[in-house]
Amino acid sequence: MSRESPLFKRIKRHVIGRERKFFAATSPGFEPVCLQELLKLEPVAGKACPTPGGVEFEGRLDACYHANLNLRSANRILMRIQAFKSSNFRQLEKKTLDIPWELYLQPGSLLNVHVTTKHCRLHHSDAIAERFQKAIANRLTQIEPEEETHGILSAPQNIYVRGVDDRFTVSMDSSGDILYKRGLKKHTGRAPLRETLAAAALLLAGYDGHDPLLDPMCGSGTFSLESAMMAKRIPAGWFRDFAFMGWPSFRPKRWTYIRRQAESHFVQPDRPLIFASDTDLSACQKLERCVQKHRLSDAVQVNHRDFFDLDLRELTDRVGVICINPPYGRRLGVQSESEKFFHAICHKLKSEYQGWKLVLFAPNKKLAGTVPFQTKSYPILHGGLKLALLVGKIQ
Repeated sequence: MSRESPLFKRIKRHVIGRERKFFAATSPGFEPVCLQELLKLEPVAGKACPTPGGVEFEGRLDACYHANLNLRSANRILMRIQAFKSSNFRQLEKKTLDIPWELYLQPGSLLNVHVTTKHCRLHHSDAIAERFQKAIANRLTQIEPEEETHGILSAPQNIYVRGVDDRFTVSMDSSGDILYKRGLKKHTGRAPLRETLAAAALLLAGYDGHDPLLDPMCGSGTFSLESAMMAKRIPAGWFRDFAFMGWPSFRPKRWTYIRRQAESHFVQPDRPLIFASDTDLSACQKLERCVQKHRLSDAVQVNHRDFFDLDLRELTDRVGVICINPPYGRRLGVQSESEKFFHAICHKLKSEYQGWKLVLFAPNKKLAGTVPFQTKSYPILHGGLKLALLVGKIQ
């Protein structure tokens, strides 16, 4: 797009140069974790507040770039576009046509419109989405195509429309693929732990990348890979692209500069302090290949070992964080087996890991209450199971 074109001048004035409202969506209960992450980002500091389901923040477009690149606990970043009241389809059509879509979307963009309503006279989500699709198409067909574009048109752009009490909020998804897809791990296990959940748990446990971390039932290695990126100061979104790269407002040079700034803070550990292991040889081999491919071998050591056979003295003489996500739903289908397995884990932790910080998944709330040390419990849904995430210290 020509930097002298009238359209780009409008984009610069209304999108790039103006402070806007954004929303970082999180899993329920992890809004405070995401808030603390946002407050540490220079472009956002002091302009963020938690709300059910996420954190609202303000800033220029750079803030959106930084949030997508750096936030470890957020699921996606939405940019607020417009808000209006509407109680019938005629009003809705007029309001949607009035939105200057050419500032936010390139002609030819693939679109997905997601609609949710609550206490609205307009409640048919498919009909609302259809009106938005038509309005956007009508608006963009009036725009002369530019010879030069900076965005990527192949990935779909997602529009989110939320209606509450006849008031509709329209947002653009700046992330694209949900943010737990780091672009790092191509291998998966059954019901793999989401990276955003693992990162939130690590942050809740106080992990900062300096202390040893043990991941003795690593599976596909989510805890190990997340902690390695934290230890090496690699941003969560370093290995992936984002939807905002397809926006007409996208500035490649600015994005390159932000990435170079982040890269200047990378750390190369002297020796691995993250120890991953599992009884599944294939899982260990896949994780090892991933670690080597992404140059994380200086942070992560992978071994084919059983947790109950581990000798902590062979790994480290310092206390750190131990993260355990037991395979309850995978090989322990019977409740009695899950309970016996859980108690065995707790006994091993109590006898050999005194002073260690703990991240532990329990198969249910009742069993979580039997842990022989003090923890804080967070209810979560993982792999179709209602689990309890326990965070605390083994004493």
